[in-house]
Amino acid sequence: MAALRRGVFGFRSFRLSSFLLNSSRQKVVSRDRVPFLFRCNYSKLALGIGTGLCAVPFSQKSEDLTHEALIKRAVSLVTNSANTYLSQTTLALVDTLTEYTKALYTLISIQKRYVGLIGKMNPNEEDAIWQLVIRSRVEVNEKQEDCKRFESNWMNAVNLSERAAEAAYVAGADQASVFARSHLQMAQTQVEEARQLSLKAERMLAEVQADEIRRTAQQAETSESAAGLEEEIPDAYLRED
Repeated sequence: MAALRRGVFGFRSFRLSSFLLNSSRQKVVSRDRVPFLFRCNYSKLALGIGTGLCAVPFSQKSEDLTHEALIKRAVSLVTNSANTYLSQTTLALVDTLTEYTKALYTLISIQKRYVGLIGKMNPNEEDAIWQLVIRSRVEVNEKQEDCKRFESNWMNAVNLSERAAEAAYVAGADQASVFARSHLQMAQTQVEEARQLSLKAERMLAEVQADEIRRTAQQAETSESAAGLEEEIPDAYLRED
């Protein structure tokens, strides 16, 4: 029985060895044949790939690399940067002018209230409302200084945008020049509108302050007249006696 098993095992090993040997021969033959049969096609494929790579166009055409084209591209970048600078300074100035205008109207409201109460307040009430007036005036002055600072930056941005637009026009970048000039006009319009609102508030404040001076003078005259009458009454009584 053991001998039979050894015989069967040996026969199976022999078949496996024969199968592996035949497979290796077929692989050798295939390896020998494949390069020979594929050599021509492989050469054609390599040539095709090389030709295809040579036929791929560059991302930039030759006319885009001339001095004129590069100058136009550079001046377009300059105008874009100038427009961004102008936009930021315009936004800052318009916001600051708006805050300044609000502070002016707050002061106008307080001073109108004070003018309406002239001669009707006791010293404590007058002192309290004057404290409000003083704080409001301080805020107005601070906002006005902010407007001056941002207006200086805005003027620099305007000058830069004008020069950038002119440079773009000279370089032949007409589209960049037109866009820069239109952007500049829009910024100037926005600032002018905000500035007109603040000027209107300043005129109203000046009118209220003039009214305050007039009412204060009238109140002073009334107080002096009342004091004069009080001094004359004892003399009249004395004359009657």
